[in-house]
Amino acid sequence: MKRQTMKLDGDEKELLESVERGEWKPTTGGKRERARYSRYAKATFRKDRRLNIRLSSKDLEAIQKRALTEGLPYQTLIASLLHKFATGRLKEV
Repeated sequence: MKRQTMKLDGDEKELLESVERGEWKPTTGGKRERARYSRYAKATFRKDRRLNIRLSSKDLEAIQKRALTEGLPYQTLIASLLHKFATGRLKEV
């Protein structure tokens, strides 16, 4: 079977070489840490209320395009932005 090769950019090559040199070490408490952060995420993003909002078509299309580039459903992107605003973590650029 012929092995396929991927083209890597400079950062990816550097990362791969670092891994191959053994510079990466596993962290301790992996399962326990993942479970803890999973609980935090579920509690943070529990959706128990509904909100209806009217937006201009242009704004909605722009949000949907932005969500597509981020790899998220647009409603998830909107919810994330509102959460960041509500918690004071949304920064203006």
